Amino acid sequence: MPDHASPSPNRRLRRTPCVGVCSTTYGDLVCRGCKRFAHEIVAWNGYAEQQREAVWLRLRALLAQSVRAHLRVVDENKLRDAARAAGIEADLPWEALAFQTVRQHPAALVALGLAAASDATLETAAVARVVDREFYLRSQAHYEASFKTLA
Repeated sequence: MPDHASPSPNRRLRRTPCVGVCSTTYGDLVCRGCKRFAHEIVAWNGYAEQQREAVWLRLRALLAQSVRAHLRVVDENKLRDAARAAGIEADLPWEALAFQTVRQHPAALVALGLAAASDATLETAAVARVVDREFYLRSQAHYEASFKTLA
């Protein structure tokens, strides 16, 4: 999603983390789509490169943690092949590949070179939803730990 938290060149990243599903317009402090904080979305275009990279690093780290909480890689070559077949950049860290691939690929986890981290036998689409929810909850927790919010 190698450690997903490690810096990587921005040329491999989209210009913005936005995925086109912004919930901050409805009052969320953490976007349910890209997992950025509302103030980051508003200020993004004015951020210096260092500020953008700091956000990307946090997002990659939280995604990697979320993926590792629910998936493990069994065959990284299979995962990278499935990612390439789905049109996903295959040189990303395995956590990012796993997340993107299970979101786009209908194949069973084993066909993607993945397995559930627990004994749970979830369908691929269900795993994608569980990981995305975990990513959102971790992003919310990070926001709450970083900024005081009124209850």
